[in-house]
Amino acid sequence: MPDLRSADRFAGYCVAVVGILPFGLSRIVAPSFLGFAVINGCTFGVDLLLLTLFHGGLGWPLWLAISLSYVLAFGLSFVLNRALNFRSHAPVGRQAVRYGVAIGINYAAFLLGLGAGLSALGVEYHLSRLIAGACEGVFMYAVMRWVVFAEPVSG
Repeated sequence: MPDLRSADRFAGYCVAVVGILPFGLSRIVAPSFLGFAVINGCTFGVDLLLLTLFHGGLGWPLWLAISLSYVLAFGLSFVLNRALNFRSHAPVGRQAVRYGVAIGINYAAFLLGLGAGLSALGVEYHLSRLIAGACEGVFMYAVMRWVVFAEPVSG
């Protein structure tokens, strides 16, 4: 688990980069969106590497390779986003349950539905995964920001 200084540095870099975005994007793009994009870009790379290893290298069935690489990459994403991007100190149990529900929905809709569906239609499996990944990125950022790591409302 990254320490507090690492989380503060990561957040500082995200704020600094967002602050210099051109065309008025600095007023639109949240630093947490940039952080999510960086973290999930890296974990998506892990996902693709594992998918290639499991399916292309080991010859496992595509559904199994997609599922295992997905679970491992999203576990890493949860830990890194919680610690570095959203810097949450809330109890992890409830967040993990919400995250689990979100990745279950994401898995069914985007990975099996869209990704495996495109692959079944003849689209190369890496390209299918890239298309599904773009859709899941939008969904997962929204869920992580406003559901999983949402700040409690004081009242």
